[in-house]
Amino acid sequence: MSQSEVLAGLLDLLWQQYKGRVAYAAQYQRMVEERGGQLRNDHIAFRTFNCDTGEQPRGVEAIARIFLALGYERKDNYLFADKYLTAWHYEHKTDPRNPKIFISQLEVDQLPPETRDAIRETVADAPDLLSEKDRTALASLSKGQSLSGAVTSELAANLAAFFSRPWNAPERSTVIFVDEESQYAAWTLLHGNSVNHFTAYINEQDVKDWPDIETTVTAMRAAGIPMKEGFEGERHSKLRQSSTKAAMEDCPVIDDDGKAGKLHWSYAYYELAERGDVPGPDGKTSRFQGFLGPQATNLFEMTKRS
Repeated sequence: MSQSEVLAGLLDLLWQQYKGRVAYAAQYQRMVEERGGQLRNDHIAFRTFNCDTGEQPRGVEAIARIFLALGYERKDNYLFADKYLTAWHYEHKTDPRNPKIFISQLEVDQLPPETRDAIRETVADAPDLLSEKDRTALASLSKGQSLSGAVTSELAANLAAFFSRPWNAPERSTVIFVDEESQYAAWTLLHGNSVNHFTAYINEQDVKDWPDIETTVTAMRAAGIPMKEGFEGERHSKLRQSSTKAAMEDCPVIDDDGKAGKLHWSYAYYELAERGDVPGPDGKTSRFQGFLGPQATNLFEMTKRS
């Protein structure tokens, strides 16, 4: 089976996992489909640490290597100096219907020493959840080779399992301490490689009564979905965004007495994106496909613990 079939299987598994944790996303999908529309996700976001993470590659490479092997290519770079973050987005080379991938990394070495060391200590012994067999299969796919049906199904499941927390449960005190400097770091200690968020592509939802992001958000609020106040981006601009509030989870941690405990913390929100047209060098317009740093900065805050 082909690269595209493995990718389709992985994306479906990630979406099913995410919907199981973020009920707002499942509710949005039901609302759209009940009105004759269709679900299409604009992008998927992930968070990483740019430091030694044991056997797993550091930073964006840990996630990007999977999508690069499945037909994606790196596009634009984004810097968030005040949050110590660097990010890139990736687009599929041949099929624009596949969601874009947005991967950020926390520049751990730029943090204050005590915060930096607390993160390093927690993640230093992480295994690489991709086996040698998985990596070999991905290498074959990246070269355009096909896999047998049984290998394909197993690989998609193994790749989906990678998107979880690879290191041991962090200490409760570490998460709370790190959160004072970087809520991004606290989130990533708790959730690791998990999907940070999916994003509805409003332009493609095809619901007659919801022609834009404003009407969609109004309908979601009316259905009882807790939504972000306001919008990122102006009306009719090249990118306008909103989101639900983050779903909360009881995350595994280690308490001061060394026993397993739970810490109630934010997991993920469901984002919405409406894209506008921009002129190209040939004078023709096309839909904007990138991201805007200031807007992304504000959306990062949607996982801040309230």
